Amino acid sequence: MQALGAVLANGNLPGWLTGRLYRGPLKAACVPGLNCYSCPGALGACPVGSWQSAMSGVAPKFPLYVLGLLLLFALAFGRMVCGWLCPFGLVQDLLHRLPVPKAGKKPWMRALTRVRWAMLALAGVGAYLAYLAAGTGKPLFCAYVCPAGMLEGALPLMALRPELFAAAGWLTVWKGAVLAVLLAAMASVYRPFCRFLCPLVLWYGFWNRLALFGVAADEARCVHCGRCAAVCPMDAKMAGDAHCISCGRCLEACPTAAISFRRPGAEKIQENGGD
Repeated sequence: MQALGAVLANGNLPGWLTGRLYRGPLKAACVPGLNCYSCPGALGACPVGSWQSAMSGVAPKFPLYVLGLLLLFALAFGRMVCGWLCPFGLVQDLLHRLPVPKAGKKPWMRALTRVRWAMLALAGVGAYLAYLAAGTGKPLFCAYVCPAGMLEGALPLMALRPELFAAAGWLTVWKGAVLAVLLAAMASVYRPFCRFLCPLVLWYGFWNRLALFGVAADEARCVHCGRCAAVCPMDAKMAGDAHCISCGRCLEACPTAAISFRRPGAEKIQENGGD
């Protein structure tokens, strides 16, 4: 599912051959996960980038269409987007499979999740604050932090179009360093970008318990043994909470079968005696 999501989001084959961005009508819509607009294969826009772009320039506009799409994605899938659909999540999962020592979960890692609030502020209002300060808004998160822009956008474009190296400067070096540190961390730390830096996860996590799809725990059956938290590779304290990406690892670990994938109509089926 992750691979399929990445292919669908980056299915512009001519772009991978020529280094030219797709600029058709699909680019007006956002994909659910983090996927750089400047990726040569990108068919849709990144929601974080689209939000900042609307708030940038000399005439910032509040991007209601981006907020509407994000709300739709959140109410449908919650953080299942992170675990099942996000192309950058796929990159992190693949690198974590490398045969190197794993760091596991540490208390300081959960403390680092608070950094995401700063990233949310940077992505959410940073462009507008730059407009107030300098008269021109700037997508600060995309420009200085987001590693997807470097991995999916800058590096492929420079590989396909060597003349773009002439435009590379200190910012490219900085973003390359940020990406290098994160890629190295991904091999031993599970999804460090999701857990510590991604502003999207806070939005999706807020709606996680209300989403139509995703992992959920039946409170009537739950004995609060903590086994779901023990096997969770993220920072969830209970299946389905704001940190849960619905990977499903907790289903077999639950001793009372209290955890399941919820789906629309499931409650009605159970009330009628069905499975």
